[in-house]
Amino acid sequence: MEKIKIFGLGGLDETGKNNYVLEINETIFVFDCGLKYSENSMHGIDYVIPDYEYLIKNHQKIQGVFITHGHYENMGAALDLARMIPEVKFYATKYTKFVLMEMGLKEDRIVEIQPNKKLRFGQISIFPLAVSHSVPDAVMYCVNTSHGAICYTGDFIIDPLMSGNYDMDLGKIAYVGKQGVLCMLCESSFSEHPGHTSPSHRLSSFFGDVINKEEKRILFSVLPTHLYTIQDIFDAAKNSHRKIVIMGKRLQNFVNFALENRYLTIQDGLLGDLSNLDDSNAILLICDDKMNAYASISKIVNGYDKFITLKDGDTVVFAEPRYDAHEKTLVKLENDIAMAGARIVSLPSDKHILHHASQEDIMLMIKLLNPKYYMPVKGEYRYLVNNANIASSLGIPSDHIFLKQNGDVVVFEDGVAQESFEHIKVKESLIDGKSSDDIGELVIKDREMLSDNGIVLISATLSRKDKVLLVGPEITTKGFIYVKDSKELIAKMKEISEEVIKRNIVDGYVEYNSIKTEIRQELSNYLYEQTECKPMIIAVVQEV
Repeated sequence: MEKIKIFGLGGLDETGKNNYVLEINETIFVFDCGLKYSENSMHGIDYVIPDYEYLIKNHQKIQGVFITHGHYENMGAALDLARMIPEVKFYATKYTKFVLMEMGLKEDRIVEIQPNKKLRFGQISIFPLAVSHSVPDAVMYCVNTSHGAICYTGDFIIDPLMSGNYDMDLGKIAYVGKQGVLCMLCESSFSEHPGHTSPSHRLSSFFGDVINKEEKRILFSVLPTHLYTIQDIFDAAKNSHRKIVIMGKRLQNFVNFALENRYLTIQDGLLGDLSNLDDSNAILLICDDKMNAYASISKIVNGYDKFITLKDGDTVVFAEPRYDAHEKTLVKLENDIAMAGARIVSLPSDKHILHHASQEDIMLMIKLLNPKYYMPVKGEYRYLVNNANIASSLGIPSDHIFLKQNGDVVVFEDGVAQESFEHIKVKESLIDGKSSDDIGELVIKDREMLSDNGIVLISATLSRKDKVLLVGPEITTKGFIYVKDSKELIAKMKEISEEVIKRNIVDGYVEYNSIKTEIRQELSNYLYEQTECKPMIIAVVQEV
């Protein structure tokens, strides 16, 4: 009997953090391991990754992690997962392998694959197929089981004009459909968009208009992994008599690799260098990273960049996706740019940097694969619902369409879906800095309290011999009140703290835990009564 389980550890009812698990009997295949960008309310968290506890517990069953393409939402947590499971291998195409290595993943952890080259794992085989996306070498995966294929589309659009390393092998996809597809996992990000995504993703003419109309220097803010957008900028700048300057070592590495491997092409003489930075007609390409949205442009605007100073008459073009979580950051940045005398150009609402499947793209993919069962993945829940409605409109029965959230398990036995209430317990892992350890909700709550109400520190020193108060209690506050204007409040806090300390010294014995607990409780009640604020209160009592 063949038993199959499918579930998401991330990517369902959210944007980013894509991570889907296929378990066939005692064998596990993992598809994508992305991150989610942190929100402004996360107080210093750099990014969010899936909870990998299930994979860690079952690491001996994992055959590999199969990456569809080189975007951080789909592979940005690879280094974190590699640290947690040292023996796991990552399967990726040539360009995606380069992005993984740029992130810091060692080359010996990566198995380079090619579209249409079958991968065998015992009785199970995996077939990667080329799809069109905003990065080259993007693939979807088809896992062959004894009752039909399990197909995970990854991100894709259908555009016949995209060729070479961006081409989509529609013939092979149709062939897989003819052989029989048990279940199809299809992305949902643009499922609200009618029609095809193409041609709204073609931006060279829009960039060309900007380059031709603007007389002075132009700064393009781009993401280094979005090579299709960078190519559009290169194409738009042809014969413009401008020089394009690639800023930053990281973006230089991406562009150099792409030019060497023919993922990018550029007109001879178009690339400039740092000597062209201040040319009145220069085009500067500036990139951000996975954790700090708009950080590079922000440094320039605030005068912290050692190479670039924003000038009156400059034009700033945001040629990168807009995420809801960073809307406030972007609005403030645009205000600062305007105050510096520069012009701002944003993409029109009918243009898309992101290359995701719209409704007609999804319909065509469903028609090609003709799945027996269908599972929308990748996107907010309303996007999943829209995707499910598309599948239903094409005749897939509603009981064959699975709307799930992270951790919900879909079960097949001998090619038939079973009623299942199995759920894998999952949570988010919050990453701060270089550590892969989850920061945890308690730390976030502490940071929220500090950001909202500040901190109060009470320190006192007792005699080790006589157990009497020698120094203090001293009150220190940060982010709570201005001490010079609150002398009466500070005096009362000292009085309360001193009373607590003295009543917890009994017969030469000091109840330190009681002192700290009671100081926190009594001061918290008093300060809320006086100020309606609840600062973090820390009591430190020591002996000398």
